[in-house]
Amino acid sequence: MPSALVEKALQGDKLSLTRLLTEVEAETPKGIQALDLIYSHTGKAHKIGITGAPGSGKSTLVAALVKELRRLPDKPRIAVIAVDPTSPFSGGALLGDRVRMLQIQHDPDVFIRSMATRGALGGLSDRTEAFTQVFDAAGYDYVLIETVGAGQSEIDVVNLAHTVIVVDTPDMGDDIQAIKAGILEIADLLVVNKADRPGVEGSVRNLQNMVNAGHGKDLNLHHHRFLTEKNQEKLEHIDAEDHWFPPVLKTVATENIGIAELAEKILEHGKFLKGHGLWELKTELAMHEIVARNLRLGLYRRWLEDADKTKLQAIMNDLLEKRISPNQAVKALMAL
Repeated sequence: MPSALVEKALQGDKLSLTRLLTEVEAETPKGIQALDLIYSHTGKAHKIGITGAPGSGKSTLVAALVKELRRLPDKPRIAVIAVDPTSPFSGGALLGDRVRMLQIQHDPDVFIRSMATRGALGGLSDRTEAFTQVFDAAGYDYVLIETVGAGQSEIDVVNLAHTVIVVDTPDMGDDIQAIKAGILEIADLLVVNKADRPGVEGSVRNLQNMVNAGHGKDLNLHHHRFLTEKNQEKLEHIDAEDHWFPPVLKTVATENIGIAELAEKILEHGKFLKGHGLWELKTELAMHEIVARNLRLGLYRRWLEDADKTKLQAIMNDLLEKRISPNQAVKALMAL
């Protein structure tokens, strides 16, 4: 039987959902058990990643997008995960995004949760996926994940989201830098925000040229490692019509300009994935990433618990005294 906390959260009780997210983020025994209980209820939410450089207006864009999606005929429930840089003092999220999203937080069918990266690479907290599972199980139709905007490491969002939105602005400088940062290749939708500024047409043109040159044609599935035989065969036989070419959109989020078209393209991309059997493929890729990450973490924790602490310290002393190299230290530690 599910715990009372899980049961109430799945029934839509926001206070219980808040408490459950806290348990999950802290990785308490109750939180870990809850993830086991809710997993069978997941698989319906459309996960949308929003990434881009700091200052590109991602939070304002998210708030405008939430309001637009809420206008859809079925009035979908929407969750927002705002991944903030970790505070150097408290270790918690800086909560900047929550401040900028005040205009939507009073909607009873919108749930906003900030979380700290806690030093995790990839622009995401290592508990972000767990949060998406909770919101998915609790009946939220869309889960928007706003990354911290850290640059190259942001590509990890592609392993989590069904649809990835990359946000640029006309004043970000040379748009080629976005490719150097490894960002454009992950985009399903490209958005030039703050499009009322000078240089917008040049930015749109540059991005469109990059798309035409071949960026994004592999459906962001080139990060795969292991797949079921069925999905491996699907990946190897993707036809030309299965390719999604990222559209380049202009928005002014502060004025709600271009947001309706963005929402329309998100829905279109979701239908595209489902219509070509790629929704399940992306889900499988995400599950492999989760299992691989948790396996690495679990093995490390088990090794740390079982390791001879005296020998471990001796090896680290040898390393610090430069009697052995880091590679030699790893070999010695693995032999403990």
